[in-house]
Amino acid sequence: MARRHAPAVRRGRRAPTRPVHVRRRLLGADHRHRVLREGRHPRLHPERRVRRRTASRAVARLRDGNPDAVFVHLDNIDHAGHTYGAASQQYLDAIHGADAQVGQIVAAVEARPAYAAEDWLIMVTADHGHTDAGGHGGSTLQERQTFLIATGQALAPGSVRYDVKMPHVAASALVHLGIPLDPAWGLDGRPVQQPGRDDFDALRSTLATRVDETGVPAATVGFTHTPPPGWSVDNSAMGGGGVAEWRGWSFTTDEFWTQAQRDQNREWADKAFTGTFDSTLVSPAYPVTGGGTAVLTYTTYYRHEAPQKGEVLVSYDGGTPLGVRTYTGDVSSRTETIALQVPAGATSARVRFRYIGGNDWYWVIDGVGIGRS
Repeated sequence: MARRHAPAVRRGRRAPTRPVHVRRRLLGADHRHRVLREGRHPRLHPERRVRRRTASRAVARLRDGNPDAVFVHLDNIDHAGHTYGAASQQYLDAIHGADAQVGQIVAAVEARPAYAAEDWLIMVTADHGHTDAGGHGGSTLQERQTFLIATGQALAPGSVRYDVKMPHVAASALVHLGIPLDPAWGLDGRPVQQPGRDDFDALRSTLATRVDETGVPAATVGFTHTPPPGWSVDNSAMGGGGVAEWRGWSFTTDEFWTQAQRDQNREWADKAFTGTFDSTLVSPAYPVTGGGTAVLTYTTYYRHEAPQKGEVLVSYDGGTPLGVRTYTGDVSSRTETIALQVPAGATSARVRFRYIGGNDWYWVIDGVGIGRS
């Protein structure tokens, strides 16, 4: 949680099994800090010690201090997941316990004498899930699935959004504290206070259930070949047959995509096919200023296997597409930012994502847009 008050963070707070207090100047040249650690009680189980101390220490800090930021780590649920599994009563009990602790901490914020004049952003999240048997680190939906619950003056109460990702947490806290995001940091996240325009999310009401991907539960809706308004898919050079869900560019949810195959090993060529994979996704026309500089941004994940190739091309006012980026090697998830030199007199630009290959891997994109430099 973070309070909008000062341009720099005065206190950081982390309370895991061994609570650590850190006081420092964030992003400053002076990196001196003071760390205090509490010793372990030899007869107190770590989970019980955390349950007993973490929430009360956070409440005391909020009640007696004047922090700009508080970070509280409640790891009881993770301990229960590893020991008993996510399908256990102990795991459910740990969730109820953490819920009560969060309630105590939020109540402490709202009980502050100056609360009415303060601007708090409170975010509750988890970095992973657990399997029913216990454990995480794999690629199942149960392990990868998580959430973000947030409240603050800039957020609409009761709203459900699909544009939020875990990297947004850090960016949201920094912006709330008045710290400008420096592109040199290479942060993937975007502040949740600034909702992004995502054409693909408009397709949720048109999604269908599985066709060939039998690993996906039959009732799960999550894919379509119909692009959102303004977008198009050119499959004029696309081969025939293959797995129906991935024949040409497809639009899918994380839930459907993750359950299609373990370890992300889904392919169009897993079923009898003819020809090669050659499909192009074409964006709407974005307004640009002739003679100026524009910036193309998108999030990408590209898995490569020769002779596969991914091409990003841009055309102006319906002219010949020009290549601006080519993928011929693995690129893990990241946000691409490409500067475009707009020809004099041009007023619009379209982006093409052409994916060419055979029995190969995949290319994922999201959050496409062109804006001013």
